[in-house]
Amino acid sequence: MAAILWMGVTAGTDDLPHLVETVLPRALGRTLTLMVLISLATGITGILTAWLTVAFDFPFRRILTVALVLPLAMPTYLAAYAAGEVFDYAGPLQSLLRTVFGFHSARDYWFPDIRTTSGAVFIMGSVLYPYVYLSCRSLFLLQGRSAADVARTLGASPMRVFFTVQLPMARPAIAAGLTLVGMETLNDIGAVEYLGVNTLTFAIYDTWLNRGSLAGAAQIASFMLVFIGALIVIERHARHRQRFHTGKAAQALIDSTRVRPAKGWGWLMTLACLAPVIGGFLMPFLMLSSYAIKRLDLFGSPALWNALGNTVLVGCATAIISVGFAFLLAYSARLGRNRATGIAARIAAFGYGIPGTVLAIGVLIPLAGIDNLVSAFLRDVFGLRLGLLLSGTMFAIVFALTVRFLTMAEGTVEAGFQKLPVNLDHASRTLGRTSSQTLWTILVPSMRPAVLTAALLVFIETIKELSATMLLRPFNFNTLATLVYEDASRAKVEDASVPAMIIILAGLIPVMIVLRSLEKGR
Repeated sequence: MAAILWMGVTAGTDDLPHLVETVLPRALGRTLTLMVLISLATGITGILTAWLTVAFDFPFRRILTVALVLPLAMPTYLAAYAAGEVFDYAGPLQSLLRTVFGFHSARDYWFPDIRTTSGAVFIMGSVLYPYVYLSCRSLFLLQGRSAADVARTLGASPMRVFFTVQLPMARPAIAAGLTLVGMETLNDIGAVEYLGVNTLTFAIYDTWLNRGSLAGAAQIASFMLVFIGALIVIERHARHRQRFHTGKAAQALIDSTRVRPAKGWGWLMTLACLAPVIGGFLMPFLMLSSYAIKRLDLFGSPALWNALGNTVLVGCATAIISVGFAFLLAYSARLGRNRATGIAARIAAFGYGIPGTVLAIGVLIPLAGIDNLVSAFLRDVFGLRLGLLLSGTMFAIVFALTVRFLTMAEGTVEAGFQKLPVNLDHASRTLGRTSSQTLWTILVPSMRPAVLTAALLVFIETIKELSATMLLRPFNFNTLATLVYEDASRAKVEDASVPAMIIILAGLIPVMIVLRSLEKGR
């Protein structure tokens, strides 16, 4: 962050007039529009589906309760590539329309254009709504059901209970879910570029690579950092006086009776919950899998195997380093968080809110400076020419992704520590163990499930990450995500389907963990 702000201030003003007059106003307008509309779409979809699956007993409710989580396995850029194929002129929908009604060309009928802002809202909203759905559903199950039951005994209808009791109580969950949605919207570059919606994130990429101006990209990134900071301050100020009771709920609340709607309303609820699953997962999954079946020969491609090997290598390195730092932060908090530790944890957690393109510039600037100093020293003193040691290698990618996903790892590890009573530490110490012996013989073995889960989540997110990897990778270095991006950029979505399916199937692993917890009612 310091490197970005420093370069943004000291880079000069050669590119600044052009950026202020042409790039920033349009990019900022599109970014705000996209964030507001996607937040509205995901908020409505997530809240509605969470409330329906908790409050009503309609056909296929149990199946849809878990199916609504499936879009989490679908990266937004893959959903955009698949939607482009489905809604394109030569795609199945328009081909069926021309066959049924006898149309001969696009001039004979109207069909919505997916490569617009509204198309981006539809695609990204269909993929990102589970963030709101999961947070709201958890709150409705635990806290909202008890209050809803009391309101029902006082004569309130289900609709009135929702608007006057459950929805106001769900504001913290809604805010948490929409914050994640906003972060993912800002971070996306593959979908917005493919759909022709040039946001601030794409403006950084375009200014850096297409216009060849790293200074201009740093100035846009500086503006984006200020923009993100302002959003965080506004969000916290909006609810700084709000207080919510989060008491523990009994299991009986989860098993309490749901309202059985009339037959017609029940099927409407089924359709309302099925629609986002189709748009966010089934449609892109079926489209890409149909292409992948026709491209099975690509499994023998050296490019695919090289990208797969690079992906596994980057993912494992990022997971190990992220979990190591996360364990250090969480264990420090368990020993007794002081002011310095708390500040360090807050700074470390801010990395997830920085888009990958901004993060790439922030990582590249200091690493390139270090590379230049080391290279000059080795050349002048020893006559060695080793080239780029940090910024031109996999180190830069792993460093950036560790910064970005440390928050995810730290949250998972800290949740694991919270399940272990502090009495375990005290009992071990009274039996003569030192603090280090307690850590390695008691806590580390007990924390193995949480550590493995954190490593798995970081590994999967690393596989899906596109923006930072694409900007920091060395020459001739591809991961599965960048290989998909390159093929899709050349209008070869069918060739991109095989690595895309590997990414989706890998992304289903953490989704299965969530589904398992939902099925068990935990």
